[in-house]
Amino acid sequence: MTTSTFPQQLTGTNNMTPMHTNRLTKLLVVLLLCAANSATVAGTPGKIAIGEKPPVLIGINMDGDAVETTQFAGKVLVVTFWASWCGPCMKELPMLEGIQKVAGKDRFQVVAINIEERDKFRKISRALSSLTLQITHDYGKKSSDAFGVKGIPHMLIIGRDGKVIAVHRGYSEHALD
Repeated sequence: MTTSTFPQQLTGTNNMTPMHTNRLTKLLVVLLLCAANSATVAGTPGKIAIGEKPPVLIGINMDGDAVETTQFAGKVLVVTFWASWCGPCMKELPMLEGIQKVAGKDRFQVVAINIEERDKFRKISRALSSLTLQITHDYGKKSSDAFGVKGIPHMLIIGRDGKVIAVHRGYSEHALD
């Protein structure tokens, strides 16, 4: 019987070097610890609970196309709501980018949903074009409402089975330092 580490189980591979496994373990522990303290109650309108399927619509990309959770079936999906004026959000994006790079986009995808006006979204998206995570816009606040977002940062982690495994709202002052 072969045993695998948590990152290998999460990413579905046993072809990781010890250095990558260690780095991914650290990044995933930070991500999951941030998310661990804020699960929601099942059945609360406008809120997503652990174990539930999330709303399908995530946001609208720069081309105006809908981005949906179903596009990422079989992957771990991190959905995070953010704005350019949110300091913790802007610290979080490169961290999530790093996790996605280590885990691999074929196994782990980050979708960052900007909640600002469309023109601001377009401008900041161009400035962040070097990031490989998917940046979308919350057109008409449809995604924010469906996901129960009341403040940012607001993050959900969706497992490979398509169900929410963690919900996180906000950060302490030093959580991302």
